[in-house]
Amino acid sequence: MFLRHKIRRKDGKEHRYFSVVENKRVASGRVVQRHVLYLGEINDTQELAWRRSIEVFEEGAAQPRTLSLFPEDRCEGLLPDASIVRLKLSQVRLCRPRQWGACWLTLTLWRELQLDWFWAERLPASRKGTRWDAVLFVLVAYRLLAPGSEWRLHREWFAHSALPDLLGADFGLAEIHKLYACHDRLLAHKQALFDHLVGRWRDLFNASFDVLLYDLTSTYFEADPPFAEGDKRRYGYSRDHRPDCVQVVIALVVTPEGLPLAYEVLPGNTRDNTTLRGFLDRIERQYGKARRVWLMDRGVPTEEVLAEMRAADPPVQYVVGTPKGRLTRLEQDLLAKPWHQVRPGVEVKLLQQDGELYVFAQSRDRVAKERAMRRRQLKWLWKRLAQIAAMKLTREELLMKLGAARSHAPIAWRLIAVAVPKSGATFSYRLDRNKLRQARRREGRYLLRTNLTENDPAQLWSHYLQLIAVEEAFKNLKGDLAIRPIFHQDEARVEAHIFIAFLAYCLHVTLGRRLHALAPGLTPRSVLAKFAAIQMIDVHVPTTDGREFVLTRHTAPEPELSLLLAKLRYELPHQPAPKITADAPRPQAPM
Repeated sequence: MFLRHKIRRKDGKEHRYFSVVENKRVASGRVVQRHVLYLGEINDTQELAWRRSIEVFEEGAAQPRTLSLFPEDRCEGLLPDASIVRLKLSQVRLCRPRQWGACWLTLTLWRELQLDWFWAERLPASRKGTRWDAVLFVLVAYRLLAPGSEWRLHREWFAHSALPDLLGADFGLAEIHKLYACHDRLLAHKQALFDHLVGRWRDLFNASFDVLLYDLTSTYFEADPPFAEGDKRRYGYSRDHRPDCVQVVIALVVTPEGLPLAYEVLPGNTRDNTTLRGFLDRIERQYGKARRVWLMDRGVPTEEVLAEMRAADPPVQYVVGTPKGRLTRLEQDLLAKPWHQVRPGVEVKLLQQDGELYVFAQSRDRVAKERAMRRRQLKWLWKRLAQIAAMKLTREELLMKLGAARSHAPIAWRLIAVAVPKSGATFSYRLDRNKLRQARRREGRYLLRTNLTENDPAQLWSHYLQLIAVEEAFKNLKGDLAIRPIFHQDEARVEAHIFIAFLAYCLHVTLGRRLHALAPGLTPRSVLAKFAAIQMIDVHVPTTDGREFVLTRHTAPEPELSLLLAKLRYELPHQPAPKITADAPRPQAPM
């Protein structure tokens, strides 16, 4: 194996993206390169560390040797001894292949966060011996590795995983009624979990909580309303583009590194700007009063809440996006201000007003991207309108086609004035040049507001860009962890479903932070897929006296996975001890 890089030129600069590859000789005698790991754009220190790891790994690789195997029937001359077991190697059977590697990695992360003892204290075994903490781990591992319904976990997935071997348990952990009953035991410990995670984030990653990111998302249900009064499942603004489904809103607080601190489940018709005040109070109770910076998108805080944040003692500091309407009001004042370069390709204008600092920022890359999107849509829409104008349509057909064109190109539609008479099946359209000029002035530009008036504008801009961390959290919850749609009908179990997804995200982000220190191109999902290649299998070898010698073994890791284990400083456990079945029953003599 070796490091290979590709050079990509962007904005006049060279970027080197690294991968770990290995040479493989194929049947024709050619040597092809197999892509093993994508590392992304790593720095010189990381590159040197990877090269040294690969060199050490290659030097320590075992050399192939030729071994001689003796058949089991060549045992003449041995004295009879009860400790001697003669194996029938010709009748070896391989049974129950199951996924082991990713399950083991998930259990390792669970123990790293000390969630094993946290839940052992709060979910003790029942009088019948049900290990509720182990049932919870099964639910969380399932949500992280192969998210789906509890019924699929019970019917199929658990039996094909190595969780029974790792937990020293049996199928009793996956009984369907236990999976649902476990949901009913979780929510009482939500605040204790948040407190526990704060300590683990600080110990593992030296996390600080001076800057916090706050945002909201929604997740929908496959359920039939109406529901009881007070139920949180309601129709509302759907970020999943499913206005036909009821939903709940999830508010989440994370650090700039994506480490989650707290979340709340709110009714589906909750307005974003009514949620912030409660979270400010919760974080203050949890961490105490401090000079803390909140990063939020526009639409989250109200003017009243921002005024309260400024008037607090000490002031609660914020950086928040600003709606386009405020930009229109401040545009004339901003025109007179000079541009200041904060980094290559990014410029800002600063405007002090009413105890706040407005930061008007523009990014050359963003300008180019948004203009390309607008031109592409505008070109398509202009062509489509010409096609519709040439068709012979009824008025109803005309309106439907115009509506479809509008939904396909919403950005361009705002720049074209379309006039449809009150009667008839005709229409006219023209380019609104005033709106086009206004759109060109605002493309790739953002207006931020903050009460951090003494801070460097470059720092303010970088703060706002960190909002991508909370957006990435929502992306992982909805993508990798498949939190939606929710099929539970009981409201308490709906919230428990989200709680389990939150725990799975904690494991996901823990692995992500470990990988980020090695190479930014390594993602938790790709590493979990690598570990999933390690299978566990039972080797059954019959003996000459009717018993079976059973070896439960996990497969040896591939070279790239061994390299990952070394970089993560993880060590696979020893193989389980072999077992032999009890003596075969002897036939009884006839009476």
